[in-house]
Amino acid sequence: MRNPFDLSGKVAIVTGANTGIGQAIAVALAGAGADIACVGRTPAEETAARIRDLGSRAAIIGADLATIEPVGQVVQETIARLGRLDILVNNAGIIRRADAVDFTEADWDAVVDTNLKSVFFLCQAAGRHMIAQRAGKIINIASMLTFQGGIRVPSYTASKSGIGGLTKLLANEWAAKGVNVNAIAPGYIATNNTAALQADEARNRAILERIPAGRWGAASDLGGAAVFLASSASDYVQGHILAVDGGWLAR
Repeated sequence: MRNPFDLSGKVAIVTGANTGIGQAIAVALAGAGADIACVGRTPAEETAARIRDLGSRAAIIGADLATIEPVGQVVQETIARLGRLDILVNNAGIIRRADAVDFTEADWDAVVDTNLKSVFFLCQAAGRHMIAQRAGKIINIASMLTFQGGIRVPSYTASKSGIGGLTKLLANEWAAKGVNVNAIAPGYIATNNTAALQADEARNRAILERIPAGRWGAASDLGGAAVFLASSASDYVQGHILAVDGGWLAR
């Protein structure tokens, strides 16, 4: 019986693949057999090396997803260099912190353009290709703030709430066309984006007290969820937001 989690022969785009969650997901998909297009502003040399050590191919594609301009090129270059496209992981994102009464238009636009607008248009570009081949997996990276409000991150909360709705909309439109669209909502993961929270003694303590698992997540904790949603094991999973949160939402 074929392993339903086997991704051999598949090609995945992972945005923001140079560090943190993106790197961990790219390496996990490669470990399951996929070849990876590592997309981001910063060349993902370390990620590519780890992928190649696992026996998979890696292509590094430079793209600044602060605008939608490069999304078509990302899909075209992936297909040109790796031969196909089966999986898209929309991980690239930014965060800006300030009280809502002080939040600037520039910080609002920067976050929403990167975290939501570019995600939609990359889904659109990849979706056109996947619909034509009647097969594909799209995994958007949501957040605990897809479900909750958070504090001092208004544009991030809005963008991640939007990711939840967008994931469901695309699943409604594309499920019958062979494309699975789902999302992963990481809990509190120790990455560069959460460095300020980890460094704040009071906030760090409050966060840990709320997590049933009693620890911050590691980026590698998301690898299994990504492999599942990218594989044939999830063929009947559509429009789902899978929380990988150490039990945070269960409290």
